[in-house]
Amino acid sequence: MSKIQSLRGFATISYWADDVEAAKAWYAELLGLAPYFERSGPDGRLAYAEFRLGDYQHELGIINRRFAPAAAAAGPGGAIMYWHVDDIHAMLQKLKEMGAAEYEPITPRGDSGFVTASVIDPFGNVLGIMFNPHYVDVWEQRQKGVIVHDH
Repeated sequence: MSKIQSLRGFATISYWADDVEAAKAWYAELLGLAPYFERSGPDGRLAYAEFRLGDYQHELGIINRRFAPAAAAAGPGGAIMYWHVDDIHAMLQKLKEMGAAEYEPITPRGDSGFVTASVIDPFGNVLGIMFNPHYVDVWEQRQKGVIVHDH
């Protein structure tokens, strides 16, 4: 069996929106930063906005829903990408205050400190948040110059 990893890490997550300008403004307020890249569609309206965020500068793209794959679900669902947060209670409260609807309440995952929650943003996308002790450990080790590999 090959030791080469085929999935090397999170690169970009794409969220769909009918109104990309409104979604861009909502996420800019949530994240406290402006998108670093924007692209207009053939009609001159904003069709794509991309943010870089977090410890690893992951990409979050907001794309006009008209470009979604034909088989994309009409409502929220499917895979949930969880963003690590330091205070899950405070972040869930902030998201709800900004108009997001609770999708999954705060849920401890066993007794090892993993806790998840998720919301549906005002544009119909599921946004997962999580306190993940493994994320914290890996980040702290990398800050010390230690490369962490799971086997």
